[in-house]
Amino acid sequence: PDGFQWGTATAAHQVEGGNWANDWWAWEHAPGTPCVEPSGDACDQYHRYEEDIRLLAALGFGSYRFSVEWSRIEPEEGHFSIAALDHYRRVAACCLANGLRPVVTFHHFTSPRWLAADGGWTNPAVVDRFTRFCEKAVAHLGDLVDRACTINEPDVVAFVTYAIGLFPPGTVDDDLLAAAHDNFCAAHTRAVD
Repeated sequence: PDGFQWGTATAAHQVEGGNWANDWWAWEHAPGTPCVEPSGDACDQYHRYEEDIRLLAALGFGSYRFSVEWSRIEPEEGHFSIAALDHYRRVAACCLANGLRPVVTFHHFTSPRWLAADGGWTNPAVVDRFTRFCEKAVAHLGDLVDRACTINEPDVVAFVTYAIGLFPPGTVDDDLLAAAHDNFCAAHTRAVD
């Protein structure tokens, strides 16, 4: 159909490497973790994104969806890293320079440790916190990015975390599952508004 583009996607934690300030990094390094091995440096896309984006363009993709790592951008609550925002701005600009439409995902499975320590997605305060993060990222990237995904697979995160216990913090609890689900929905709605 007209306007259809083949695209591909990555999650920052899975490809960038060195995302030590998020809940998954802590989970991967915790005693008794179900994670077989930590992500570590992953494929170091944080430093090799230009090469990766050129490869995506050479493969004929028209768009690239990548996540902006919340814990890099807001490593402490209310303290935003302009260096991290500038990095993702360079990634978006590199996409455009290589003929790819950049599509940003604001949350792809990981949350800052400070957020996780305060209940993460089970705490209703996450709605305001996520909205603030999205507003900051959009203000910095919005002129380069015309498409975004608020939250990648929110039901997967809520279910696998609180029904199965395989995502951090690994707590099985039906009430927490319901709270996380409700907060993901509310955060998405607020971010879109």
